[in-house]
Amino acid sequence: MSAPSLPRETRRRLRRRRIGFVALSLIAIYLSLAYVALPALWRRHERQKGLDPLPMTTVTSLGMPGDALNVGLEGSETDVICAMQAAGWSPADPITLKSSLKITGSVLFNRPYSKAPVSPLFYLGRREDLAFEKPAGRSADTRHHVRFWKVLDAGDDGLPVWLGAATFDRGIGVSHYTGQVTHHIAPDIDAERDLLSVDLVAANKVDASYETSGVEPSIALRNGGGDFYYTDGEIRFSKLTPGCDNHNAQPATLPTPPLVQTRGWIWRNIGAPIASFFHRGA
Repeated sequence: MSAPSLPRETRRRLRRRRIGFVALSLIAIYLSLAYVALPALWRRHERQKGLDPLPMTTVTSLGMPGDALNVGLEGSETDVICAMQAAGWSPADPITLKSSLKITGSVLFNRPYSKAPVSPLFYLGRREDLAFEKPAGRSADTRHHVRFWKVLDAGDDGLPVWLGAATFDRGIGVSHYTGQVTHHIAPDIDAERDLLSVDLVAANKVDASYETSGVEPSIALRNGGGDFYYTDGEIRFSKLTPGCDNHNAQPATLPTPPLVQTRGWIWRNIGAPIASFFHRGA
């Protein structure tokens, strides 16, 4: 004699519980792998050994955590400037009374300002060495921008090493911490890292590209203005073609260790969807 079937509502509750259990299990697996096992193993395969002891987050003038470092370059200062300009990114003007009035007019009256200044951030005790931006609309209200610091005079390849923080300004607002007028950033900082890397390759200014580890993967970090952001924690490096007149249409992609590939797969398939859901509408 067959057992009586469960009521429909009971079956639905059990199904929802099973789905919830599977979801929580996947999150637990992701967190344990992404935050404990794989980061520790990745440290053994790091490129640019001179970066190992360095922090991977900038700070504001008040000492609060700023933007995470997510891009890197190899090359001289001249190589960096030439490559960025070839990729369509303009050097940001210094902050002066004139540039401050100009960016205010750009935002209020929707006027172009492709070299609008950026607020200072600090790394290793000093403000950025170089800053660049790429317009994303008519005014400076929205823009792609990046700050760079020279951190090594000679890295593993004998070239100067630069670390940068690339983010997207999605609009003007006020800081969640101080109430001061500032740009708010979009939460997906990996998208800005990838955009910059693609622009450099498209300009034929990259000899090779590779990744190193930066901050830990996270779905909810805050920058100096109190904006949430998320990242897989990787820094995308571009080894620049030397000289302003040289170009390379076929850059090499240096191999990524299998363990890091695994961590990337976990982030793309579990971490990133969770982060995107958490930050939806931002």
